Amino acid sequence: MSFNIGLVVNPLAGLGGSVALKGSDNVAQEALDRGAVPKANARCQQALAQLTGLDVCVHTYAGEMGADCATAARLPVQIIGAASTQPTTAIDTIQAAQTLVCQGVDLLVFVGGDGTARDLLQAIGDQVPVVGIPAGVKIHSGVYGITPVAAGQVIAQLVKGELVSLRSQEVRDIDEDEFRAGRVKARYYGELQVPEAHQYMQATKDSGQAGGHELESLVLDDIAAHIEELMEPDVRYIMGSGSTVAAVMDGLGLPNTLLGVDVVEDGQVIASDVTAAQLLSLCEHHPAQLVITLIGGQGHVLGRGNQQLSPALIKHLGMENIHIIATKTKLKKLAGRPLLVDSGDPQLDIDLAGLVPVICGFHDVLLYPLGNPSA
Repeated sequence: MSFNIGLVVNPLAGLGGSVALKGSDNVAQEALDRGAVPKANARCQQALAQLTGLDVCVHTYAGEMGADCATAARLPVQIIGAASTQPTTAIDTIQAAQTLVCQGVDLLVFVGGDGTARDLLQAIGDQVPVVGIPAGVKIHSGVYGITPVAAGQVIAQLVKGELVSLRSQEVRDIDEDEFRAGRVKARYYGELQVPEAHQYMQATKDSGQAGGHELESLVLDDIAAHIEELMEPDVRYIMGSGSTVAAVMDGLGLPNTLLGVDVVEDGQVIASDVTAAQLLSLCEHHPAQLVITLIGGQGHVLGRGNQQLSPALIKHLGMENIHIIATKTKLKKLAGRPLLVDSGDPQLDIDLAGLVPVICGFHDVLLYPLGNPSA
């Protein structure tokens, strides 16, 4: 008997990331007008490719909500309906999920971000286990694979009948209007049942608001001093998102886009809150380096909240021109798990793997593994 997979794709997920909109809720058309390219279906295909040769049947809606992906992956498809509107909405996601559960699927796979996870929670609660294929901008929920390929490998384990426990994982989402204003307010909405595969499923985003903040501020000052010392004239420094990079910018006495990407040259900000296309234009014919940090609790350095850092840009820079910064406290919270990359290019993710230097203070650099278990 075939393993019955329910598939729900949010085709608009992640549209706002590469064009600096910091989300896709209510701005999908603006993102498309800015030149954003939908990638949810491509990421879905990366996951479904892990099921080649397995006895599965994919139950899904027509077109971009799932059938296109399953057909491209050459998997048996059972179309159970179609979206009621174009472009699709949360209502289509909810209706598709409810219909799939009523049909008795063994597992519900969905493609999107935190908003999509909220829709699934509303639609089905904990009725069936789920696996999320990450396609959103800044994913706080713990119901997604660390990459599309990793999500596919979790699904493959279940299909093969391997012993995989289930656990409840949090669904969290932010207010995207607040997010675009530079304020992160993540809210807990509930929990979904997901396979317990630690090496493939991402953790819930760590807010970083626990104790030890005063001591950590001194460490951030040291990291900022280290970055300032290594900066060279006539080199453009791409400053990634997040509070750790913000501390470096503060140490440099420069304004910062907390949840965006800025470019610094010769002690001045020359471009703020840039898009992927703008970054390529600024750095293609000019020496450039990148300063980024990891997401606390998860370990992602690429692919979460910084989709402006496109695969083309990372390939152009090379790992030798990428500076990863993090406090030792942040690294310890990973409990030995590697840093993660989900660049959007699976081969690039593999190429980046290895031991990488992480700047943890002034002249304090640790070697730490980077590489997804699926790589």
